[in-house]
Amino acid sequence: MTKGGAKITKTYRIYDLDFDPAEVAAQRQTVRRAAIKGRLEIRPVVSGRDLNAFLKVPWRVYAEDPQWVPQLLLDQKEFLNPRVHPFFLHGVAEKFVAYRDGVPQGRILVSDDPRFNTEHKSNTGCFGMFESANDPEMAQGLIEAASKWLRDRDRTAILGPIDYSTNYNCGLLVEGFDTPPRIMDNHNPTYYAGLLESCGLAKAKDLYSWWFTDSKNTGAMWSERAERIMQRIMRLGKIAVRSFNERDFDAEVQRCNTVYNGAMERNWGFVSLTEAEFRYMAGRLRQLAEPKMVLLAEIDGYPVGFSITLPDINEAVRPLNGRLFPYGLPINVGRFLWRRRHIKTARMIVLNVLEKYRRRGIAEMLILKTLDYGKNVAHYSGAELGWTLEDNYLVNQTIKAVGAKKYKVYRIYEKSIGG
Repeated sequence: MTKGGAKITKTYRIYDLDFDPAEVAAQRQTVRRAAIKGRLEIRPVVSGRDLNAFLKVPWRVYAEDPQWVPQLLLDQKEFLNPRVHPFFLHGVAEKFVAYRDGVPQGRILVSDDPRFNTEHKSNTGCFGMFESANDPEMAQGLIEAASKWLRDRDRTAILGPIDYSTNYNCGLLVEGFDTPPRIMDNHNPTYYAGLLESCGLAKAKDLYSWWFTDSKNTGAMWSERAERIMQRIMRLGKIAVRSFNERDFDAEVQRCNTVYNGAMERNWGFVSLTEAEFRYMAGRLRQLAEPKMVLLAEIDGYPVGFSITLPDINEAVRPLNGRLFPYGLPINVGRFLWRRRHIKTARMIVLNVLEKYRRRGIAEMLILKTLDYGKNVAHYSGAELGWTLEDNYLVNQTIKAVGAKKYKVYRIYEKSIGG
C-alpha cells in the first residue's frame, strides 16, 4: 500500500531488441516463399477467365510494394488484344499463367516478330510482362513455356523482358527501386534478377533512365543555359525548334515517323515501327501529350529531330487500383480527371536526332526547351528522361551535360534455347 491509498496492481515492461533489418526481410521472404509451395501448373491463356487471371497476377506480387503503380486494366486488355494492337498485323504472341494449387501467381508474354529477325539477321523471340512469386521453379516453368513456344516456331534464342519490341515497355529494373515507375516504365521486385539468372538468362544490355530534379535555382539555370545554347546553335546553322502542330496531325506524325525510324535504325535491339504501329501509338499519345512538349527540330523546313515528353499519368492512375469503372460505374473517372490536372512530374519518352545532324546541339536544344517549358509554364517539380542504351556515350554525355543524373538501370537478358 502506498501513500494516499493506491497500490500497484500491474507492471508493464518495454523491451529493446537489436535486430538486423536484412535478416528480418529475409525471414519474411522465406515465409512468403514457403506459403506458395504446392502443385505448379503453367497454362496458356485461352479464355476470358484466363486473361483476367493473367492481368491480376501483379496484385499478388506487389501487395507489399509501396512503389508499385497498378496499371489500368482497360489499357492492358487493349495492348494484348490481337484485334486491336497493330503488332499482330505482322507478329504473333502467346500468354501463359503460372498457378500454385490453382492460384495464379506468375505470368509471361512471349512474342515472335519476323520483322525483327529480318532486320537483325537473327533468330530470336521475346518475352515480356514477366511476373512471378519468389519461386525459382515457377520462374523456370514460365521461361521454359515461353522457350518451347519459340522453339516450336524454329527460334533459337530468347530476349527480354521486352513487350513485343523495344518500342514498347522493356527492361528489368535492377537499380532504382526506391522511386515509383513513371509513365510507360517497368517496375519489379528486387528478386526478379536472381530468378531470371537462375533460369540461365544472362545480361544482353543495360538501359539507363535519367532524372532532372527541381531546386530553387534550377529554373533560372535551365533558362539561362537554354538561351546560351540556342543562341549559339542559331548562329551556326539554320535550325528551328517548334511545337507539334495538331491541326496538321497526319503530316506531323509522318515527319516524326521518318525521324524516329531513321534515327534509331542502328540502335541495338531496335526494330522499325510499321506505319500502322506508329499511327496507333500517335493516337494513344495524342490523348496524353501536351503539344507544347512535343517538339520538332527542322533545318530549312526538313525534320531532323524530335522529342516527346508526357505528363506522368501514373500519378493520376496510382490510386485507382487499375479500374476506371469499378462495379461497372464511372466511380474513378472524376478522381482520375482531377488528379490529372495536378500532375507534378513528366517523362521524356523520345529524344531522336538523325545521325547526320548529331553533335550540333540539337538534342541539347530539345531537352532544354522542354525543361524550360516544364519548369516555368507547366510547373513540374521533376522529370525523367529514359531510357538510353548504356553504350550510347554521345547521348548519355549530352544528358549529363544539361543537368540530369542516372537514377534507374533496366536490364535486358538473353538465352540460347536451341532449335
